[in-house]
Amino acid sequence: MSHEPRRAGRHFLQIPGPTPVPERILAAMSRQILDHRGLEFQRLGKRVLSGIKGIFKTQGQVFIFPSSGTGAWESALCNTLSPGDKVLMCETGQFAVLWAVMANRLGLDPEVIPTDWRIGADADLIEKRLREDKSHSIKAVCVVHNETSTGCRTRIDDVRKAMDSAKHPALLMVDTISSLACTDIRHDEWAIDVTISGSQKGMMLPPGLSFAAVSAKALEASKTSKLAKSYFAWDDMTANNASGFFPYTPATGLLYGLAESIDMINDEGLENVFARHERLAEATRRAVIGWGLEIQCRDPKYYSPAVTTVIMPEGHNADAYRKIVLDNFNMSLGTGLNKIAGKAFRIGHLGDTNELTVMGALTGVEMGFDLAGVPHKKGGVAAAMAYLAETAANPLKVAAE
Repeated sequence: MSHEPRRAGRHFLQIPGPTPVPERILAAMSRQILDHRGLEFQRLGKRVLSGIKGIFKTQGQVFIFPSSGTGAWESALCNTLSPGDKVLMCETGQFAVLWAVMANRLGLDPEVIPTDWRIGADADLIEKRLREDKSHSIKAVCVVHNETSTGCRTRIDDVRKAMDSAKHPALLMVDTISSLACTDIRHDEWAIDVTISGSQKGMMLPPGLSFAAVSAKALEASKTSKLAKSYFAWDDMTANNASGFFPYTPATGLLYGLAESIDMINDEGLENVFARHERLAEATRRAVIGWGLEIQCRDPKYYSPAVTTVIMPEGHNADAYRKIVLDNFNMSLGTGLNKIAGKAFRIGHLGDTNELTVMGALTGVEMGFDLAGVPHKKGGVAAAMAYLAETAANPLKVAAE
């Protein structure tokens, strides 16, 4: 029976999620399963339901579903809206596209503000459209905070200011699936109504949990929502979560891991986590610029701390290049999605990652260019290395700048 020969060392998983799971979390998840109606589980339930609030910077309710982030998308829409409701969405990339497809399937009326997939959502355009909506027919504004497909981050504080300036009562829904525990999210301060996320990126867990932080305004809207919902219904969750339990069988193993993840993030310090991501992202971008290649995100205002999407030179296929890197260096890079399929690849630098991991990844990228015959300048890795060395003494100060 033939099989692939063993490859020494670890696989470099440099996609923008799922991200590598730390040993501490793997160990925590290896515990025996609890009775999910028992007292010991109740303590775990209360611990994670309370602890996750700090990651979202909220005092309010956070629901934890056994699903991918897509489930939390659905919960946000179907618990607050009714058939035919208009929702304003910003097409910043593939995941914004998919959220709009879901809205349409659920019987909503998505209105999409397009972009060239090279910036985040433009708060000025959102404000302009909301000002035009004199009858307040738009019931929700849906924005992807960090567009995983393009490496563009939207300024949610600017979106909130735009909505307030327009004096529009629409709900604000934000997808933070690839930004939670990577960059600042202020659910309460920015008056977000539903903040959606998943377990497999900045939270350093396997896929399988999704989160929805909800405001009092969103909970109030759920009382009159007419869209059908069952598995993702908030009322069932609210009643059970009050005592640390869930309305159906929860993902116990993942909840063990979540408790450990929350502890790890708090041990490092949330602001330090953000600073680490910003610094590693800047090092990655300096490498791309050093290679003479183009970053998909064309405006530094929108640079992502979680992923950098790199445009391939004309005539070179990104997926063929990614295969060469995988075959030769045992490293997975993210694929280009939808309209940038084959034209770009993605370097993930989020989750449980550090300077040497990123430097290893960037070295693999540069060596891959040589093997694939991709035209580039030398020195990208050196530029990243120099930046990380010169900022090593005070990474928090660097991130603030």
